[in-house]
Amino acid sequence: MADKLTSERRSWNMSRIRGKDTKPEMLVRRLLHAKGYRYRLHGSVRGGRLPGNPDLVFAGRRKVIFVNGCFWHFHDCRVGRHAPQNNADFWAAKRTRTRDRDAEQRLLLEAAGWQVLTVWECELKDVSSLETNLDAFLRKPTPG
Repeated sequence: MADKLTSERRSWNMSRIRGKDTKPEMLVRRLLHAKGYRYRLHGSVRGGRLPGNPDLVFAGRRKVIFVNGCFWHFHDCRVGRHAPQNNADFWAAKRTRTRDRDAEQRLLLEAAGWQVLTVWECELKDVSSLETNLDAFLRKPTPG
């Protein structure tokens, strides 16, 4: 019985984890908006959606930004390298699939002429460096 309750509780906890409008994403959005950049949200462009539904889309610049959580997207930082002890095989497979899907979506976007930047959750600790990186990415001329 205790396993069932634990499993149900874990399922409930997981259902509360958002994929959109996360705290890291909102921080990046506020920084960019304060600097005067305007964007569309979650992969929407005229004529449909972009592969992977990027968090921020700068259609006129042909640039997109993904804001990824280090754990969920298997980043190589300390948090991303953390391996859960419970149900380890499940989590390893799930996180590996996410990382592979991210790479595939990035290739599709780049093949379609989009420039892609991934902002990792751990990069948000140094806001000044983050602002510099975002500015450099968005100011860089679009090839073609």
